[in-house]
Amino acid sequence: MPGIESALIALVIIAFASALQASIGFGLALVAAPLLALVDRAYVPGPILCAGLFLGAIMTVRERNEIDLGGVGWAALGRFLGIVPAGFALHWASQAAFDRMFASLVLAAVAMSVLHGNLKPKRGVVFGAGLISGFMGTITSIGGPPLALAYQSASGPRLRATLAALFALGSVASIATLAVIGRFGEAEAVRGLLLVPGVLVGVLVSGPLLPYLDQGATRPMVLGLSTLSALAVLLRAAS
Repeated sequence: MPGIESALIALVIIAFASALQASIGFGLALVAAPLLALVDRAYVPGPILCAGLFLGAIMTVRERNEIDLGGVGWAALGRFLGIVPAGFALHWASQAAFDRMFASLVLAAVAMSVLHGNLKPKRGVVFGAGLISGFMGTITSIGGPPLALAYQSASGPRLRATLAALFALGSVASIATLAVIGRFGEAEAVRGLLLVPGVLVGVLVSGPLLPYLDQGATRPMVLGLSTLSALAVLLRAAS
């Protein structure tokens, strides 16, 4: 069981990251995962995937009329296929190797978010984004950036709704994979449930924040914080 201090810090992190994702469509794991890895490694990836599942389900119901059902099908297929190699990688990784792999993929996610092009959510693009998302999401819980890039030209409601449905489906599959390889059990489930109040707070505050959150101002903050956190994890792995 986590200590009270670390649990409270984790709740604050999850509340902030959930408000961000509920507002702009992604960012929960990109912000929260590297920070939680510094607070307590045990929060990543299983417990934060539980939080992502809960948040994804809420957002899917909230904006269900905007979901791109065709895109969800192809992206989900890609994500499920990407989970398999991730499961093998996690099964054989030591703690130091996991830290290095985790931090490297976080930095890769940041790079993908920065170096975006004029992508359109075509079938091949969505499938490829889902494949990369499945691998990254299972190892780090961060599967949002590839999918967000695929839907960058979509409207805000379409992006939020479609990504929410994919996050919910992908989280279920990733959690099942972690359970099979022995990386998700009762302890991880308890930690995941402890994060749920933070998710609820984030969703509640996201509504009033929507008119004030400028995505152009939020992205640099998200990417900068994620980069610093990933570098801190790399330094810890090297020590």
